[in-house]
Amino acid sequence: MIQSRICSLLDIQYPIIQGGMAWVATAELAAAVSNAGGLGIIAAGNAPAAIIKNEIEKVKKLTTKPYGVNVMLLSPFVDEIMALIVEERVPVITTGAGNPGKYMPTLKAIGTKVIPVVPSVALAQRMERIGADAVIAEGTEAGGHIGELTTMVLVPQVADAVSIPVIAAGGIADGRGLLAGLALGAEGVQVGTRFICAEECIAHDRYKDAVLKAKDRDTVVTGRSTGHPVRIVKNKLSKEFEKLEKSGANPELLENLGAGRLRLSVVEGDVDQGSVMAGQIAGLVKEIKSCKEIVEEMVEEARKQYAAMASIMK
Repeated sequence: MIQSRICSLLDIQYPIIQGGMAWVATAELAAAVSNAGGLGIIAAGNAPAAIIKNEIEKVKKLTTKPYGVNVMLLSPFVDEIMALIVEERVPVITTGAGNPGKYMPTLKAIGTKVIPVVPSVALAQRMERIGADAVIAEGTEAGGHIGELTTMVLVPQVADAVSIPVIAAGGIADGRGLLAGLALGAEGVQVGTRFICAEECIAHDRYKDAVLKAKDRDTVVTGRSTGHPVRIVKNKLSKEFEKLEKSGANPELLENLGAGRLRLSVVEGDVDQGSVMAGQIAGLVKEIKSCKEIVEEMVEEARKQYAAMASIMK
């Protein structure tokens, strides 16, 4: 067994949390990860509450295990999403792109565990002060919206700076990554890109194929000049972003270029003009497997790697 405060806090078997990937993290994927012993997450993204209510109802039919909802705090529907979370008494939420402070008293009152994603030590400390139950320290290796610090440097500094549990994220896709996160001072890991290529993930096959085919240097960061950098797999869209950013295009033009592009790739399968969000670890992902296989293989590999390390550290 791999036991930590995260397992106790979230009532899960393994300290593995599935990333809240918009359009990708549906009830099907969340339930499969939870049934495998981790914590599955439904991504609210920019969807209205009615859509997420349907996903919550679906996940409750697919698993009796704990699950969570990822709330994007810049969503125009954030207030109604939070009201829905209270109504449904969602066990866990992860948050990004903002401060969940104003919702904290209501969430605490119903026992919902609140776990913000943070890109820096200062933000981790701030989240602890407002009552977060844990934080996800996400390195720039991750797919989608990113910060600047790498997982290797961010996680141990956050672990030293806060007393609440830390979850490592960014560049983790196998048991070695799980063990590395724990060695850095985290008490669990968040995994995103690996779960894109799960059997239960309903993302378009062409989106999955783009991740499977990606090599170590095949992701790039778009939109740095807008202040909202996003990591995606190289394609025609990323080249257009690069061209416009080099020409000094204004942020509004770039934001408009990116609008709707994630759905285009995940749902419609256009991996040329769509935003194929994936982390740098995509180069390590080579097979489609069930969530159960992914989770169990991560845990077993971590155990074997731990034993191998013990044999050389005497």
